[in-house]
Amino acid sequence: MADTEFARDVMEGLSSEPKQLSSKYFYDEIGDKLFQQIMRMPEYYLTDCEFEILDTQKDEILRTIGPGHFDLIELGAGDGLKTKLLLEYFVDQEVDFRYCPIDISGHILNMLKTDIKQRWPKMDMHPKRGDYFAMLESLNRDSDSRKVILFMGANIGNLEMGEAQRFLASIHKNMHPGDILIVGFDLKKDPQIIQAAYDDPAGITEAFNLNLLTRMNRELGANFDVNQFDHWETYNPVTGAARSYIVSRSNQIVHFSLLNYDATFSAWEAISVELSQKFSLSEIEDLAAKSGFHVLEHFTDSRDYFVDTIWKK
Repeated sequence: MADTEFARDVMEGLSSEPKQLSSKYFYDEIGDKLFQQIMRMPEYYLTDCEFEILDTQKDEILRTIGPGHFDLIELGAGDGLKTKLLLEYFVDQEVDFRYCPIDISGHILNMLKTDIKQRWPKMDMHPKRGDYFAMLESLNRDSDSRKVILFMGANIGNLEMGEAQRFLASIHKNMHPGDILIVGFDLKKDPQIIQAAYDDPAGITEAFNLNLLTRMNRELGANFDVNQFDHWETYNPVTGAARSYIVSRSNQIVHFSLLNYDATFSAWEAISVELSQKFSLSEIEDLAAKSGFHVLEHFTDSRDYFVDTIWKK
């Protein structure tokens, strides 16, 4: 039986003008593995930059967070590759904290839980699968502890600017005074560097994007011919928006047998599947202020490609 939310969003997105699908649906089991490969690509600088920040400035980050027990809540935890740097440091420093990773993918959360328990068997860990805000509300009900919320990996860039402000304001609403939010932002830079990060020569990003069609075939009974679609990437240095598309190579009709639904495509019609917004520091500070936060500190990598910024309610 088809997943109701996935089915609804697909029919709505492919019936809209222009067509669009949420990037959150990239992350099935195959998509998780492909994204792990993307994070290891030499062109995908984001992972290395944030890894450098957390590795070389973890002591300053902890000082900015401040003393005392806290719940470390990670939104969109994934495999926790970079976060494990902080976890290891916090354990070594005997920091009193509870780790609460949140992700939409149960598969990736299980992988993370297994790895954490192998590395640090005594770590107080409470993974939660589902919607960020529902899980934040649940954690607020379960615990009165001060919260340090992580939203890493430039995931905020998947939202349009207005959506990002509303998203951050919603996080603010689910926080108590004194709680901390740490957000990773990809900074504006040489457009060629940004373009290469999302259009790698090895074709891993292309496989990642086109896997969405395979997922719809498997889970919704669609009959996409993946060879009749291309991956296309653009970057606008004025707006800072990197956008990913899946483009139909021909006039075609795709039938969804489990939904009794047909999606019609014209030749070279595009499906918008992902936004990866880039920011200036001034735009980040303006976003913090409009969302109700006070900026405590910016931590950038040695090339000023990326920033992890710490805000307080």
